[in-house]
Amino acid sequence: MQKRCSCGDVMPIKLRTVIYSHKVEIDNVPIYSCSACNRSEVFPDVKPDLTGLIGKLGAKPVKQTYFFNEWNEWANLLVEAYRERNRCDPVVVRRLTEDRINMLLDLHIVAESLQDEEWIADIHKRLSQLSRTLLLN
Repeated sequence: MQKRCSCGDVMPIKLRTVIYSHKVEIDNVPIYSCSACNRSEVFPDVKPDLTGLIGKLGAKPVKQTYFFNEWNEWANLLVEAYRERNRCDPVVVRRLTEDRINMLLDLHIVAESLQDEEWIADIHKRLSQLSRTLLLN
């Protein structure tokens, strides 16, 4: 849950607030952050979802706050890991990820039996968000 910064120091992943257009606060965004040089970088696997959220806000958004963990399944798991251990413990995140995938697969069976296409699409989106991150581990 960390990477090497260009300055040579370690960048742990943290949940931060991103401000868009000086009006919109997007809380709980996973970001690598270097305490040595103050460099920050959005976790690459959540960038598409963050970009998508910002795109929906438009060029002139009204003042508001979003919780990114409501838009991105992986960010939601990190919030849960912080609640458990007050940090992004890779072992806890891995366990939470496996549990969430199993739950989503169970829900997929129910959604298919109900032929609820909207629910099925939402479950597919959530599973794809988690699978992007699993490919790195």
